[in-house]
Amino acid sequence: MPEESTPRAWVLPDEPTPIRLMSTVWADTAGIHDDLGSAADLEQWLDAVGAPRAGARATDEDLAAAVRFRDAVRRLAAHATGDQRIGARSAIADLDEAVSALNAAAASQPAPRIALRGDGFARVEPEPGSGVSAGLAAVADETITLLTEGASGLRACYAPGCVLYFVKSHPRREWCSVACGNRARAVRHYDKVRVRRGDA
Repeated sequence: MPEESTPRAWVLPDEPTPIRLMSTVWADTAGIHDDLGSAADLEQWLDAVGAPRAGARATDEDLAAAVRFRDAVRRLAAHATGDQRIGARSAIADLDEAVSALNAAAASQPAPRIALRGDGFARVEPEPGSGVSAGLAAVADETITLLTEGASGLRACYAPGCVLYFVKSHPRREWCSVACGNRARAVRHYDKVRVRRGDA
């Protein structure tokens, strides 16, 4: 009997989709990791976040576009939050380039058209897009909304070693996850003990 594969665990599954895209770059004690290493990884991620791809298979070109889009979103998030973390730096350093990459991802979404109807005009809604680029375009649309309407809640996680972003969903929330909060509190406690003992 073939073994059932367990669903892949993605970082910060309860965050909005743009945050989940940015969280495909994450860190632990072994270093920084990239969850989008193959076209199959991209397919799994799109399925996990519910982005429409209509069963289309991702290509290497789709993967390159997704990584560029993700890096652009990370650069824009760093700008929006004033994030200076070295480990969290995006592969795209230029802000204008990041804006262009996000707009390019959004532009691949089908747009409404106009048609003549008798003596007037009618709006013709597009067929839902299919394929990987349509799925990424839907995420790009959510990203634009997050950066333009929800940016005040966007935060960088400053727990030691973390490179993630999150949306501040509660006034007292400071970290992307409970694990990061625990790690930050442990470091603070250790520093206080060192100061009291005179080790500093």
